[in-house]
Amino acid sequence: MTVQSIRLFGDPVLRTPADPVRTFDKELRQLVADLIDTMHEKEGAGLAAPQLGVGLRVFTFDIDDVVGHIANPVLEFTDEEEQEGPEGCLSIPGLYFDTKRRQNVIAKGFNEYGDPLQIVGTGLMARCLQHETDHLDGVLFLDRLEGETKRAAMKAVREAEWFNPDAPPVIKLSPSELHGTIR
Repeated sequence: MTVQSIRLFGDPVLRTPADPVRTFDKELRQLVADLIDTMHEKEGAGLAAPQLGVGLRVFTFDIDDVVGHIANPVLEFTDEEEQEGPEGCLSIPGLYFDTKRRQNVIAKGFNEYGDPLQIVGTGLMARCLQHETDHLDGVLFLDRLEGETKRAAMKAVREAEWFNPDAPPVIKLSPSELHGTIR
């Protein structure tokens, strides 16, 4: 078991788009194992490589006892149906806010060996696939919040024990400016 430290809100790696995985080798398989071990240790539903400080497009998930991973995911939305519900993040520990996401999504990418992979997600799995893909694009779920909810979230971040005011975070202003937004 190799549990790694999780990067927290304010760390620039969380705002940097990750590079595509180009080499599907033993090192990638070790990264996937580290992501799974860390995700389970921290009781998360998903964990992206940038959250461990690794700028590669790969993440893991554990939703309804389905544990998996995907590298270089591309999301396709099968319809316009939306969901809204509580969302949190291991890089923003202890804070949860209602976040709008698409209800249904298909993620296409590759497994740790470079074999094509497709994950069909609905409900919580769809939320996780979108959340973790956002991490790979340098986007946090806080960026998807609006109005009073966003103000309350930022106040909660500033008051959190783990927040470092010496490393001011970058907040994106509008979800409509983000890659992969709900349309």
